[in-house]
Amino acid sequence: MAETLAALLLAHALADFVLQTDWIVTNKRRPEGLALHGLIVLLAAIACTGTLSWGLLWLTAIHLAVDAWKATAPRGLAPFLIDQAAHLACLAALAVWQPGLWSQGLWSDLPALAPVALILAGAILATRAGGFAIGLLMEPFASRLLPDITAESLPGAGRVIGHLERGLIFALILLGQAQGVGLLIAAKSILRFGAVRDDRALSEYVIIGTLASFGWAIILAYATLSGLSLLPPLGIPPVAP
Repeated sequence: MAETLAALLLAHALADFVLQTDWIVTNKRRPEGLALHGLIVLLAAIACTGTLSWGLLWLTAIHLAVDAWKATAPRGLAPFLIDQAAHLACLAALAVWQPGLWSQGLWSDLPALAPVALILAGAILATRAGGFAIGLLMEPFASRLLPDITAESLPGAGRVIGHLERGLIFALILLGQAQGVGLLIAAKSILRFGAVRDDRALSEYVIIGTLASFGWAIILAYATLSGLSLLPPLGIPPVAP
C-alpha cells in the first residue's frame, strides 16, 4: 500500500503543481478547462502507477468534483488547504481500497522507484505547493504594503527565493543535516531583515512570510521522511555530519 500511495502522491503533485497551466487555472469553471485538467490527472496517475485501473477513473472524477467546488469558492488559503486535504484523503482512500496498484503495475520490478517517487512528490509539494500556500497567506498583508514590496525589487525574485529556501530546507532535512536550517535562517536574517528594519510593517511582513515558508518546508520534509520509513531503502549511505 505504501508504494501505491507514493506513486499516487507523485501523480497528484505533477498534475496539480507542475503540469497545470495558468490557462487551466483560469478556465476551471469552463468544461474544457476542467476536462483538460482531468485528462492530465488521469494520465499522471496511469504513468506513475504503471497500471490501468477503474480506481484511477474514480480518483479523477472525485478530483474534478473537488476542483469544481474550489473554482466557485472565494480565493484564499483556507479553500486551498481544504482542496488539497480532500485530494490527499482521496489518494489515501484509493491506496487502501486498491493497495496492489503498484505491485500490479509496470514498475513493480523496480522497488527503488517508490521512494524516489515519494521524494519527488515531497519536493514538489514543499516548493511549488508551498509557494501557492504562502502566497495566499500573505495576500491580505501584501495588498496593504504593495508599493513598499514592489519598490526596487526584481520581478519574480520573491517567488524564486521562496522556492530555493524551501528546496534547500527539504534537502537538508532529508540528508540528515537539519542543523543547516538554522544557518539558512541566520543568512536570510542578515541579508533580508537589514533592509527593512526601519519599516515595522514591512519587517513584520517579511518575518511572517519567512516563518511560514520555513515551517511549511520543515513539515513536508519530516512527513516525507516518515513515508520513506515505510518504503524499501534506496541504498544510499547517510551523509556524515
